[in-house]
Order: sequence, then structure tokens, then C-alpha cells
Amino acid sequence: MDNQRLFLFIALSMILFLLWQAWEQEHRPAPAPVTATAPVPAAPGEVPAPPTAAADAKAPAPMPVKTETLERGRRVKIETDLFEAQLDTHGGDLREAYLRKYPVSADAPDKPFALLSDSAGQLFVAQSGIIGHEGHFPHHRTPYQAVASEYKLGANQNELRVPLTWRAPDGVQYTKTYVFKRGSYVVDVEFAVDNRGKREWRGYLYGQFQRTHVDQGYSIFALPTYTGSAIYTAEDKYQKIAFDEMTKKPLKRETTGGWVAMLQHYFVGSWMPSKDERSAFYTDVLNGARYVIGYKQTQPTVIAPGGSGTLRASLYVGPKEQKILKTLAEGMDLTVDYGWLTVIAAPLFWLLEWLHRFIGNWGWAIIALTILIKAAFFPLSAASYKSMAHMKKVQPRLAALKERYGDDKQKLNQAMMELYKTEKINPLGGCLPILIQIPVFIALYWVLLESVEMRQAPWILWIKDLSAQDPYYVLPIVMGVSMYAQQLMNPQPLDPIQKKVFMFMPLMFTVFFLFFPAGLVLYWVVNNILSIAQQWQINRSLGVATK
Repeated sequence: MDNQRLFLFIALSMILFLLWQAWEQEHRPAPAPVTATAPVPAAPGEVPAPPTAAADAKAPAPMPVKTETLERGRRVKIETDLFEAQLDTHGGDLREAYLRKYPVSADAPDKPFALLSDSAGQLFVAQSGIIGHEGHFPHHRTPYQAVASEYKLGANQNELRVPLTWRAPDGVQYTKTYVFKRGSYVVDVEFAVDNRGKREWRGYLYGQFQRTHVDQGYSIFALPTYTGSAIYTAEDKYQKIAFDEMTKKPLKRETTGGWVAMLQHYFVGSWMPSKDERSAFYTDVLNGARYVIGYKQTQPTVIAPGGSGTLRASLYVGPKEQKILKTLAEGMDLTVDYGWLTVIAAPLFWLLEWLHRFIGNWGWAIIALTILIKAAFFPLSAASYKSMAHMKKVQPRLAALKERYGDDKQKLNQAMMELYKTEKINPLGGCLPILIQIPVFIALYWVLLESVEMRQAPWILWIKDLSAQDPYYVLPIVMGVSMYAQQLMNPQPLDPIQKKVFMFMPLMFTVFFLFFPAGLVLYWVVNNILSIAQQWQINRSLGVATK
């Protein structure tokens, strides 16, 4: 197996993987319809379940209804340095959250990205409440009263408190307060309980997300990013729970600390209990269209008659920016998912971020990182290129052997092995160095794909967003030309059909890279140029023609 065949095998494997991925996504069975049912009363001693969302839909139906919306009350608008948000008095949900530091696109810098929304077909909201065995408790269908309709974080304020109130029929007074802090994507949710009733109050706090699964369409050019739920527990660490898994088997898990989250490309929403708090994590599917993940306390808060108390929860609604995630609950940084190559990808991102601190531009940081990686693998690359140079040097003699023995493959292979032995050439000499580098290349691919830091990060001139495709396709075309030039410098396959396929690959890869983020293509362009320079220098030192 020579280097051309190895390269061809790798390239075809990548293409087949992309085709399989697109087919699998396209033909994945739809989740089975799930009919929402009324909540079942909890047995004595058990933690009651949060109310189901059957009543949230205006007309519950057993089949998926993608256009349904949650019932609405009055809206409370909130503006801080990071958020443009809206609460709804029906349930006190956080229904909308626009991230002011993250525009929808580089071409629309004044239009913030909507992470949370209750619009039809794109539901993603944060809900919370209190549950208990006896009495009346505020949950995500409770009709709250708002003190004001608009709140704005002042220039001299570091904290903005937004209260909602509800008085239960049994006389208990509740105040649900959202606490927004300057410079933070963490929103604290407080439930102040004033027990004006005549009996002891016992309640359990819960927080959950509801969202619909938006079909974004798939093709072989679509880059694989995860949209779904995830949890973190001290026992099992980070686990993703896809929407179809929720349909098959609801999650029921008790743990201490941890968190539950809804993930999408670049952004995450997460409920984070305190690290010493005992909770039960759960999932649900409502009307076959809404997916729920949440947590509920398993130890009640107890308030005596005439007393008061406060239950608290922390909610993160923001970007998967690693320097922020590492300051949150343990394991939140794992929502930046590099897959099975995390052990390689995490140090690569650290190095890339370190370079960016000095250079100040993510594009030039990618170039610098590519150069450092190339330098680290220089000895391995040199061994590979020397092997290919020797193979290219004896290419005319190999062609002569093929001419001499024609279709007698056994004699041809024997003659080729003898020639390799005489010239001290290992035909596999270039394979191992390439194979060793492949995990690093794939890990860097995931770093550039998953890092929100690259989102709308400009490089130079027309490249205004390294996470988006090159608008004029300059980088993909340069990549294709550099790949073709690289092939001309290497020994060509003796088989004419294989040679044609091999020479067609630069065009095929150019088509694929037309749709890839500019940051990824920039990496490949720089890597190819450095490889060409290294191969040219080695060929020249060994007296091998470069063409």
C-alpha cells in the first residue's frame, strides 16, 4: 500500500462518512407521539412531580403540533448590558432571551441572537416553580402579578431585580424574583415564601427547559453539531440525552449537585443546583412535540406558620465560551463537546486561545497554531516526504517494470519488491507519519467547529466571519490548487484509472470545502502550503524533480 492509496483511502472514507451521516439524519425515525396526561398525585413521602404541560397547550392533541405556543399573560421586558429578555406572567417563565453581544450575523450587528423564544415552532423557554404535597404552590402555569412592565439595568447598577407576586388561596404569599447581574449570563431565580397560613409549609423547588426540535435540514455538506439535552452528575459525569432517547425512556436520576441543560451549536441553557443540593433529574416528552429536561429538589424546605424563607436556583443562558463555563458548576465546560478526541482538542484550544491573547486576531492565531503543529510534526512529516521523494525518484523504473511484465501482477510485484530492497525504500515509510497526525487534524477540526469564540470573528478583507463559509470561495479554491500542486510533487499511481481518480480529488475536495467555515479552510490552506514548501525542499535536496 503506497502513500497515494493511503491518501485515497482516507479521502474516500471521509466522503463515505459524510454521506452516511446525511443519510442517517435524513432517515432517522420521527419520535413516537406521546400523549400528555394529568399529573398523578404523589404517594406520602415521595417528591411530587412538576405539573405536566398538558394545560400549556391551548388544545392538547395526541399527535405532534409544531405550531402550538404556550399560553401567554402579560409581558415584562428586561434590558441589561448582556440581555434583552422577556418574562411572562403566565407561569413566570423566562420566555425570550436575546444575547446582545452575539448578533444574528456579521451582516446584522444590531440584531441580537435569540437563544430563548416562545414563538411557534421554535419553542425554547426556561420554567421554574415549587411543588408540594398539600396546599397551593406556584408552578409554570401560575398567574403572577407584575409590579412593572419594563426594567432596565442602570449605568450605575450592578444588579437588576425583577419581582413577580402571587398569593395562594391558603394565604401563603409568594414573590418570584429574577436577578440579573452586570457582565453575567447567570440569572438567579428566587422564591420568597411568606407563610401566612396556619400550618407548616413544605415545598420543593424545580427548574426545567421546554423546547421543540427544529428540523434544520441535512445534507452531506452540513457540519455535525449537537442539539439536544445533557446532564452532569458526580457519578456518571457528562452525558448527552438526545431527543429520541427522551421518547424511548424518560430520565429519572437522583444525584447531588450537577446540572441539566439544553445544548445547541455555540450556546447553552442550564439549570445548576448548588453543589451540595440533592436533586432528581428528569425528562419528559409532551404531545410528541415538546421535550423537557429539568431537576427538582428531593429535600423539602420547611417554613413554620408565620415564618418566611427563600428558595433559590441558578440559571445560565449564554454562549459556550470556555473561560465563562469554567467559572460555573463543575463540568459545564464539557458542553463544548469535542467528542472522543477531547484529550487532544482541549490542549489545542488552550494553545489557540493563548496565541489569540498575543496576536489579537483569531485568523492569524489559526495560522500561528498551524505553523506550530507543523513544526511539532516536522520530523514525522520529513520522514514521510523523504519516503515519497524516493518513491518518485524510482517512478520511471517502476513504469518500466510495468511495461515489461504487463498483466503478470505476480512477477510485477516481485520485481517491485526487489527494486525497493535494492534501493532501500520502504513503500510504507510515508504511511505511519500521516496516520499519527490524523487524530490531531481531526481534533483541530472540532476545535474550530465548536468554539463560539470563532463565531463572527473576522480575519482580513472579505473574511468577516471565520465560522461562516468564505462568501467569495477564495480560500476553498486556493485550497484546491494547493492540493493539486501537492499531488504533482508526489509519486503518481501506476494504474491509469487510479491516477485519474487521484487527480480528480482536489476538485472534489474543493466542492466540499466551499461550504466549510472559513477558519477550517484557512487551516487546510496554510497546512498545504507548508507541506508543499517542506516537500519541495526535501525533493530538491535529494535531486528529485518536483513535477
